[in-house]
Formats: sequence, structure tokens, C-alpha cells
Amino acid sequence: MIAGRVLIQGGGIGGLVAAAALAQRGVDVDVVERRPTASVLGVGLIQPPNALRVMAEIGVLDDCLAAGYQADGLQVVGPDGTVLTQAPTPPAGDLPAASNGIQRRDLCRILLNAAVKAGARLFHGATTAAITEDGDGVTVTFRGAPAPPSGRYDLLAGFDGVRSAVRRHLFGDKYEPQLTGFSVWRVSLPRPAELERTVFSFAGPVKATLIPLSADDCYLALVAPEATPQHGVPGPVIVTQMQGMLSQFGGWIGPLRDVLDDQGSAAYGPIEQVTVAEPWARGRVLIGGDAAHATSPHMAQGAAMAAEDAIVLAAELDQGERLDQALDAWYRRRLPRATLVQDYSAALMRQEQGEPTDADLRLLELPVPAVQGRLAQPY
Repeated sequence: MIAGRVLIQGGGIGGLVAAAALAQRGVDVDVVERRPTASVLGVGLIQPPNALRVMAEIGVLDDCLAAGYQADGLQVVGPDGTVLTQAPTPPAGDLPAASNGIQRRDLCRILLNAAVKAGARLFHGATTAAITEDGDGVTVTFRGAPAPPSGRYDLLAGFDGVRSAVRRHLFGDKYEPQLTGFSVWRVSLPRPAELERTVFSFAGPVKATLIPLSADDCYLALVAPEATPQHGVPGPVIVTQMQGMLSQFGGWIGPLRDVLDDQGSAAYGPIEQVTVAEPWARGRVLIGGDAAHATSPHMAQGAAMAAEDAIVLAAELDQGERLDQALDAWYRRRLPRATLVQDYSAALMRQEQGEPTDADLRLLELPVPAVQGRLAQPY
């Protein structure tokens, strides 16, 4: 291993996968995450085959499947509840399941346990204060508590999200998040009996996605155009906005608005994109996941891409002979897949609103199952 001591900024999915994968290979790993231990952003997510393969590599696939729900395929439902089309789950190949819906808090708990078990040290409530690089390492001081003592690392990896401080250290404000013109409202709900697989439905400009997360719970996301994002939206206002959007749906989806008042998980945010159009590593500092290539949720691949970034990084550092060559190989492996997901997700988002560009239409000539099949191939 050409990096014996690594600091990871960001304790989300990408950062925790990187911590587990590197620590399992004998690396001395510190992780700093500015949020408290119990603070997990987001509600639920789908783990497609490539994400499940990463979970298998770090030894937590069984835990993920036990905590989640393996739905059989998907349905597209009209605004009146009529089933328009449905498709089974693609074959799982050598995996025990082809997809898994899971609460984000459960996934982060599983990954945190794997990282700690492997020997990584986690510091919630801390972040980097100053980063000084030279040819032999990175010297870092911290703020917040508890935090590691100021120290020296062979590598700093920033998996710290769309507003990445590590990205700003590398590139200044060159790659700030870009608004897409859409926002997403999310909430966890009791799973209705009708929801046995992932469901998509459209009513006017609103897209509803429902994902089973367990025998009892599900995840609802509403995506709609929003030219000017809101700020500091309190939970009750988010619920009221979601109820208004659900009033456009009939069938069994519309009545879900009646159970929203009792849910404390409602979350809102604009859909933003980050595209770092140059290598994601410089010297001994790198960025991955949303810090480098944040995307819209339309391919359900954001978390999977961060997990792939992390596991491939560990592999390249493990088999490389020089750090610069390993980081270059990592970037070249990751760029085509991350770009495909980002471009295709944005094209789907604009197509669903009737505003695809000519470039979108050319890209969408490749159907969704073909893209999913490509992403199911080894990363």
C-alpha cells in the first residue's frame, strides 16, 4: 500500500466505504465529519447491483439486505393510479439480489460499524481547519471536538459533498454547485399495501417516486421544477408543500398526503450538479463522490457512484507503485462511469419535463435498461 496514513473528510456513504476499504487493507485511517453522529442527511435510497457489489467487497452485503427490502422490478403508474407499465428486476447474476431499498440511516450505521471494526477512527463534530501540502505529505489542523491531534498524512481524501471544503482547497470557487431548475421533497412513510416494487408516477410537472425500504416503511420523493430554491424551510412547511403536490394524484398515491402530518423525516432541497472538469486529485489531495460529480437522482446512482469511487481508490492505492500514477489510474477508471450517470440523469430529468436538448435526445437513444446493464458491469 503506497499510502500508509490517510485522512478522509466526510463521513457519508463514500467516506465510510473508503474508510472501511482502506482500513481493511491495513491503512491507518482517520475520518472527520462535521455533523454529529446521529445526523444523517437524506431519507432512503436504492442500492443497484453495482452498489451491492461494493457492499460485498467490504463484507456488509448481508447486513444491507437484512436491513432493507428487495423489491421485484418497477411500475409506472398514471396520475389516476392506473398501472401503465411494469418491468421485472433484471437478473442478479452472482449477487443474491439485483437491488435493495434501504434507509440511509441504516446504511450509514452498517458502514460506520464496518469502518470501526476494520480499525478506522471516526471523529464526528470535527473538520479540517488548515491544509498544508508538500511533496511528502499533507499536514492538517482541525477545529471542532472531538478531533484528531494535528498531524501528517500521506493522503487527504475529500468525500464531503456538494459544498466540499476539500474541493475549494483544490480549486477555489471554480466548481461551485449549479442549480438544475428542479427541487426534490422527500419523506419516509408507512409502506402502503399496494407498494411492492419501485413506483414512478407523473401528475403535471410533478414526478413521484416510491421505494419500499422494509416490510413496514417506504420512501417518497417528489421532484418538480423550481426556478428559485427556498432556504431554511421548516418541516411543517415541507409537509404542506408535499401535500399540495400529492393532491394532483389520484389512485392510492394521492391519499398518502393524509399521513404526512405524522412524519418527522420530511426533507427538501434543490437538485444541484457539480462537474469538476479536470483530474480530481492534485498532489496528495483528492475529491470523490458528490464533491467531484454530484448528479440528479434520476438514475438512483449518486450513492453508488460515491461507493464505487471509494472502493476503486482503495484498489488502486493497494496495487500501485507510485501515488501519482495510482491516483491518475483511479481518475481514469472513474471518469467515464461518473460522466455517463451525470449526463444521462440530467437528460432524463429534462425529458420528463418536456424540455430535452438535442444532446439529451441523442443520449436517450440508449434506453435506460441498457445504461443500467452497463453500470452493472465491473467498475
